[in-house]
Amino acid sequence: MKKQLTAIIFTLMIFSSGVDSQTRELSSSGDFLDSVVAIVNDGIVLRSELENQLGLIISTLEQQGGQMPPMETIREDVLERLILQRVQLQRADRYGIRITDEILNNAIANVASNNNVAFEEFPGVLALEGIDYNDYRNELRQQLIIEQLRQREVISRIAVTESELDSFLVFQKEQDALNYDYNLSHILITTSSRAERKEIETKESLIYELENRINEGEDFAQLARENSGGQQAASGGNLGWMKGNQLPEVFIKAAIQLQEGELSQPFQTSSGFHLLKLNQIKGNEPILEEQIQVRHILIKTNEVLDDSAAEEKLKTIRQQIIDEGNFGAVAAAVSEDVGSAQDGGDMGWAPRGFFVPEFEDVAYSLDKNQISQPFRSRYGWHIIEFLGNRVFDNTEEIQRRKAISAIRNSKLSSEIEIWARELRDEAFVEILPYNLSLIHI
Repeated sequence: MKKQLTAIIFTLMIFSSGVDSQTRELSSSGDFLDSVVAIVNDGIVLRSELENQLGLIISTLEQQGGQMPPMETIREDVLERLILQRVQLQRADRYGIRITDEILNNAIANVASNNNVAFEEFPGVLALEGIDYNDYRNELRQQLIIEQLRQREVISRIAVTESELDSFLVFQKEQDALNYDYNLSHILITTSSRAERKEIETKESLIYELENRINEGEDFAQLARENSGGQQAASGGNLGWMKGNQLPEVFIKAAIQLQEGELSQPFQTSSGFHLLKLNQIKGNEPILEEQIQVRHILIKTNEVLDDSAAEEKLKTIRQQIIDEGNFGAVAAAVSEDVGSAQDGGDMGWAPRGFFVPEFEDVAYSLDKNQISQPFRSRYGWHIIEFLGNRVFDNTEEIQRRKAISAIRNSKLSSEIEIWARELRDEAFVEILPYNLSLIHI
């Protein structure tokens, strides 16, 4: 099996299998005995888990070469990672977060596909690496559960300021502009590096005179042929179609401010004074979206309210809305979605793919003004009222969404670390005495 697959698997998760523990004591019946190395709230971490993880970490470090950290440091890091994992899984379980077999199989299929392995062949490939397929599935399921927990708890708390958003949008606009195709016409009034001030002022006056004449209706191409010192002057200054990344940066900055047919303000570079006309542009077409508008009521499960009780509660709420005809008022009173409850459960206009699949599948199955039966998503139990659909030019909003997502992703790693530390500090953890010398790697 290629090292690439091993690396991907290892970065995706820490397996709890693949390294045989040789240090467990034997009982009188000949069975291996395990022991507890840490108590985490109402759960435990076993010595066998720690040994397996240590074996994988040490094997990987040895393959990478370089100086090996002290064994005690590695053990502490691995044990702490196991404790944090246990705390997060316990929290996810309280929220009722689950990963279905379908979602899990899709995730495994993606890993296999990325490594040019058929889904059906993947168990055998893992076996060659000493990894049990069932253990792999269990560990991947846990990682996906933790990822959903992080999406639920961490993403929403990452703030994006208006100044951050504005700065990123300016940067993104400039980056996008490099991928557009431009058809420009150009007039250059040349100046030399040794030109006298009076000559420069004369040529500056000329470029502004040409700007006025074009704006008053004279033909750009004819004036370019008569006055321009650019290489394309004979063809009326037309530069033809060029990619943004083939153009000088100053041309791009001028062009992205223009609509088709518009003339730029005169600007100066080391070669002289310039005028640009944007004839056509490709690649910046508006983004048309199919959108739906729904409102919903969310009821979350917890230690007191299980799935069955939440579903029954929503059935009662749904019947109340049908009888009284006021979804918004009921949503404002009982929905546990803080973001939408104050708006009567209204989620606003949203494109396909905006909601999680289990929510979206129900939403798109409804007719206008129809209210769904209660259903479960990774966030809890819902009922949805379908309000309508439309096709909308959402270019600006999509750019804002992408910018917000990119900014949040840039902050995600540090925010996850803070959040994980908070969970760790809130948890009851007792690390039991453990003899490191007993580990067999």
